[in-house]
Amino acid sequence: MIVQHNITAMNANRMLGLTTGSLSKSTEKLSSGYRINRAADDAAGLTISEKMRKQIRGLDQASTNAEDGVSSVQTAEGALTEVHSMLQRMNELAVQASNGTNSTSDRQAIQDEIDQLNTEIDRVSETTKFNETYLLKGESGTKTIDMKAHDAGLKGTLVTNGDGTATFTMDSFAVGDKVSIGGKTYTIGATKADTDDLIDAASQTGKEKDITINGTTYKYLAESGNKDDSSASDLKGGYYADGKWATGVTAKSAADLKAAATAGSTVSVAGKELTSLKDADATAGVKSNDPTVITKAKAYELAKKELLAANQIGDTKGTAAVADKNAGAADGSFTITLGQADVANSLSFSLHVGADADMTNKIQVNIDSMDSESLGIKGLNVMDDSGNAATYAIDAISDAVAKVSAQRSALGAVQNRLEHTIDNLDNVVENTTSAESRIRDTDMAEEMVNYSKNSILQQAGQSMLAQANQANQGVLSLLQ
Repeated sequence: MIVQHNITAMNANRMLGLTTGSLSKSTEKLSSGYRINRAADDAAGLTISEKMRKQIRGLDQASTNAEDGVSSVQTAEGALTEVHSMLQRMNELAVQASNGTNSTSDRQAIQDEIDQLNTEIDRVSETTKFNETYLLKGESGTKTIDMKAHDAGLKGTLVTNGDGTATFTMDSFAVGDKVSIGGKTYTIGATKADTDDLIDAASQTGKEKDITINGTTYKYLAESGNKDDSSASDLKGGYYADGKWATGVTAKSAADLKAAATAGSTVSVAGKELTSLKDADATAGVKSNDPTVITKAKAYELAKKELLAANQIGDTKGTAAVADKNAGAADGSFTITLGQADVANSLSFSLHVGADADMTNKIQVNIDSMDSESLGIKGLNVMDDSGNAATYAIDAISDAVAKVSAQRSALGAVQNRLEHTIDNLDNVVENTTSAESRIRDTDMAEEMVNYSKNSILQQAGQSMLAQANQANQGVLSLLQ
């Protein structure tokens, strides 16, 4: 028996070492819960697992980012809800102030409340913040915005040109028509030019009609004979009083009839009767004994004044102006230069809702400044006796309500998007986590089987090593 190297014991010890190593790994996996505890366990699997872990943790934070975004949007939208409520109250007050039954003290009380509401809107805009970010007062720097054009309640067509101007064209009206301007109803009175036009229309060649001037009717008689008005059968052709020729009577032309129809005359043609204003009244544009009768030119003048008043609301830069579109022609077509205001730039921030540096993972949130100047209601005034200022204030408040509504709608759309984003991120995290778990986590049942096997083998190895060492004791008996 060769004992120099004790090969049997060495072999048993080597196998015991292998079993002990396997048992140690099983113990590590069972205690940690991971199949891969070091790169040597599964190099490729570790690479894939770490890549997935990066994505999972990035997506978890992205979901948190989106939730923070929802909170900030909800904060802004909640503040705008109150701004909306205040604007609705201001509209109610403006409608009240527009009523002619209010006294000066009544309108003053209304104005005081409007001023307080304006101040509160400014305060809300200045102080609403989320995580030290002011949400409604914009960013640093300013921009110039145009006020919305208004038609001052006049009948016509309003078109915004897109270059800081608008065009308003009044509906056409004729002499005798009723027109409402600045809450008052006027009748369009005739001028000398209008009666002249009526005479010209009635005296068109081949279409001549009877013309009555201040009770005298002129009838057209066609030319005849030698056309020298020397007799009833030798007519020059033209207008004759009552349609009768008389000795020494000459035919009157249209020019003659227009000369006869002086300012203040009554001219009637085919049932249409016009009484022109006297020279002084025509110059003033208003009938002296009836201020509700005005000329077309006066109507356009009053309309221009009302258009200016309506478009000056919210104009903090003083740019609002109204001019005749066609220079030198008072035809009811006006060019409106819009009022302007300098306001803070819109607040803009992005929410990163992905695990990668891809710009498509950015959701942009833009919030306009929501102070009274930005809303076009700064310095809103309802203090005039006619109630027109309050009436025009209603339009300005309506524009402000529309602007706040648009901003709330935009925030609501972002919030809905973020909620879908969060749901999607959570779904991706869940599935990626499941996949990473299959790669890196221990199958506890399987590993327990391996542990039991290795434990039994370890005990068996220890026993065999002991017996292998005992086998050499037989050699000693030979030496005794």
